[in-house]
Amino acid sequence: MKITCAPSNFNFATISSDLNVVLYGKKGDPSQGSVGATLKDTIIKRKLSPAPRAWDLLSLALSIVSADLAGHRNLSPDGWTREFEITISVADAPFWNANTAIIEKLLVFLTTDRWTLHFIEGGDALNPPPKAVMPSEDCVVLLSGGLDSYIGAIDLMAQGHRPLAVSQIVRGDADKQKSFAKQIGGGMPLIQLNHNARAPNMETPASQRARSIVFLTYGVFAATTLARYHEGYDVTLYVCENGFIAINPPLTGSRLGSLSTRTTHPVVIALMQQLLDAAGLHVHIINPYRFKTKGEMLRECADQALLNEYASETTSCGRYKQYGYKHCGRCIPCLVRRAAFYAWKGGDIDRTDYKFKDLARKDKDYAGFDDVRSASMGVTECHEVGVSRWIGATLSSDLVQDKEELKQTVERGLREIEIFFNSLGVQ
Repeated sequence: MKITCAPSNFNFATISSDLNVVLYGKKGDPSQGSVGATLKDTIIKRKLSPAPRAWDLLSLALSIVSADLAGHRNLSPDGWTREFEITISVADAPFWNANTAIIEKLLVFLTTDRWTLHFIEGGDALNPPPKAVMPSEDCVVLLSGGLDSYIGAIDLMAQGHRPLAVSQIVRGDADKQKSFAKQIGGGMPLIQLNHNARAPNMETPASQRARSIVFLTYGVFAATTLARYHEGYDVTLYVCENGFIAINPPLTGSRLGSLSTRTTHPVVIALMQQLLDAAGLHVHIINPYRFKTKGEMLRECADQALLNEYASETTSCGRYKQYGYKHCGRCIPCLVRRAAFYAWKGGDIDRTDYKFKDLARKDKDYAGFDDVRSASMGVTECHEVGVSRWIGATLSSDLVQDKEELKQTVERGLREIEIFFNSLGVQ
């Protein structure tokens, strides 16, 4: 699929594409896509002054998300792997064309698709506002509305940091993000952004495997607006997720690649960091919980009283929207969440309203559901062959550091699921 992504004043007729996407504006006709119009307005309204290459990185990320939403996996030869050739308008095309290898490697790992990128001039990078607002916070933390990012923000404040929270607005979570930001440590500033990607004839449900590049880019973009950054200091971007989900090992052989997301996998973080370093963007991405299970994060959280009160209001479900903004209780993120609550304080502490709660029921909606069966099979296989063999090639990349410690974290995370299943009588 050939896609061209450029501002509204670009002459799209000069490039032959299957889809034209308007960056930071509204589409001119129904055959076009659009992305980032309200995001640009938010940045202008706040009078933020990001680094020029952070603008280009944002244009790249928005273009990738647009392609991800527009591409149909079921039309590919193997029913999964798509091929994209994308032309993106940026301010510094020579730099980005010189670094396409890193970007394409990152995208291949994230999505298991094939990507070819071309960059052209004419990108929509705004001039710094005359009276730019440069936030005084000392770091940035992604605040999604999920449990891990909630704990991460609590711990950062408890450690004496002054984080700027950044969120992708998701229907069902936007108000939670605001509420959480106000609760934690007496309150912390929050920037909520929304890519508002639109494309004609999107696949349903649309693929969102590339969305992590937008989340990370939001954080990088915000980090370069801080006064600390403008003063020449490095800024840390905290991306908080438990080590089991960060690695997200395929629970069975059939789930390899296609069903295992990689949002905070060490390879993704490492490649994104390589790109930032090449771009001269002095932002360092850290997942402080890469060696912690979700249960360990709950037990060790710095503010247990706050966590007791609000942990159940966070969102973890991979099908949250599908069930009317309610946790399903049986997808992998829900299983990890429920097991973590049980590891924290037993079953009674989890007040989350799950649609499918009694997983011991022997039918296709409960014990027989694919994710539940896969988790049970994963537990059994790990016992039989050991964690190193069970985890397979998940940590084989040379970009992955501390492999043994990561293996142990995954093993403990799987053990939390096993103990939780045993408590319910899941077989």
